[in-house]
Amino acid sequence: VKGIKFNLENEGYTVETAYDGEEALEKAADPDIDLIVLDLMLPKLDGIEVCQRIRGFSNVPIIMLTAKGDDMDVLMGFENGADDYITKPFNIIELKARMKAILRRTQIARKSDHERPSQLTVGDITIDYNHRNVLVRGGTVELTSKEFDLLEFLARNEGQIYSRDNLLSEVWGYEYPGDVRTVDVHIRRIREKIEENPAEPVHVMTKWGVGYYYKA
Repeated sequence: VKGIKFNLENEGYTVETAYDGEEALEKAADPDIDLIVLDLMLPKLDGIEVCQRIRGFSNVPIIMLTAKGDDMDVLMGFENGADDYITKPFNIIELKARMKAILRRTQIARKSDHERPSQLTVGDITIDYNHRNVLVRGGTVELTSKEFDLLEFLARNEGQIYSRDNLLSEVWGYEYPGDVRTVDVHIRRIREKIEENPAEPVHVMTKWGVGYYYKA
């Protein structure tokens, strides 16, 4: 933790540290926090529970650190609201690149909120920008922050096919190839929430060998 703090402060970031889950929750409540780097292995409250509780009161971006490339750890993190993950041990350069990408996307989203209409309706799905939620056939569906961003991007560009790397660049802001499992997990979670039959989607579609697209 001290090494990460030292490196980030040298980059000009103001860094707050927490050494257990309860302390992390307390500090996450600060409205001035722009991004959280969250280790899954925390005493008192583990990272999954901390992430879940933070999502009860904040949409602040969360990058989770996992000690192993365990798909279940990654899936649990995404299901509970994480935006991205890095497997330990990691290069500090990679962490800083991920942070910059997320913060840049967050700033762009805030600016565009003032330029676009309050809602986007495509087919039987309405995306509410003000409350960052989605109405599906008249009922509200709660998406995580990154699920919302991904669905909104695909719906706004209806019919356009995007590869996984394209989506990592456009939605996550990566300027280099990332882990495409991140996209696949989010697509699957979105389908489970908005499609009547996720196994046979009618909105979030796959073009085999190419990528994903939205169909009204």
